[in-house]
Amino acid sequence: MLALLLAFWPASAAADTLFYQPLIRDAALTADQWQQLWQQAQRDGYRQVIVQWSAYGDERFSAGDWLLSSLAAAQQQGLALVIGLAADPQYFRTVQQPGWQDQFSSYWAGMQRQSLLEQQRLQPLLAARGIAVAGWYLPAELSDRLFQEGRRRQDTLTQLQELASRLDRPLHVSAYSTGVLSPEGNASWLSGLEQAGLRVWWQDGEGTRELPAPVRQAYRQALPCAIGVVREAFSQVSVADAPFQAVPATPQPPLPCHTDAVFSLRYLPWAGVLRQGGPIDKSHQSLDRD
Repeated sequence: MLALLLAFWPASAAADTLFYQPLIRDAALTADQWQQLWQQAQRDGYRQVIVQWSAYGDERFSAGDWLLSSLAAAQQQGLALVIGLAADPQYFRTVQQPGWQDQFSSYWAGMQRQSLLEQQRLQPLLAARGIAVAGWYLPAELSDRLFQEGRRRQDTLTQLQELASRLDRPLHVSAYSTGVLSPEGNASWLSGLEQAGLRVWWQDGEGTRELPAPVRQAYRQALPCAIGVVREAFSQVSVADAPFQAVPATPQPPLPCHTDAVFSLRYLPWAGVLRQGGPIDKSHQSLDRD
């Protein structure tokens, strides 16, 4: 089966950057399995791993030592590490509650405070392992639906700049499009974030296919080269209002001039040990995937 999957995985599918989304069940992997995963990632040309989060609500993935051990193994293979901070499992539900617009600024500021505290908690743990941090990643995904109002976009940019100024490495953020902003409007918004000093990634939406193919293409083509593109290597199989489920799929070819990433390690042909618990990945949900 692995040979069959690899046969349909073109060399161009690999990228410079690979996303990894920690789940509790990943603690069952052995040191040898992690080493094999990171070795294969390095062989395929990946040079950087973005770990989507290190805390998910009350769950601290570094508490049981397995995540730190895995990251140390990744570094030994020459992979640079961008470490995700604190994710709120209720993020997408919270911003759909009645009256959320009036509370969003304080809620967003609270999430960023939690991420700053998580970064401060992580630093000595990473240093004790000799793990170098290339950047930090904010797990709260940005969408044009949530940030369709110009004032909210500006307020959030100010808050993100404040968070970035308190970190010792660049702050990475990611965004996805739902068709609320035009392709040009979306490109302008993301370009503003990038010009403010953030490392910005745009998710191509090929896995969820919420937007028609021509629309996705229009969004891709409008992006300035400075915005990184995350190519989704999965296909959503769940229906609306059901728990999010996805299976591996070959991502779209990379775009010229853009920094390139693949989401995610779990869906790669040679990462079957990460899928042993089944196709359900309840974590990667947007406003319409919940």
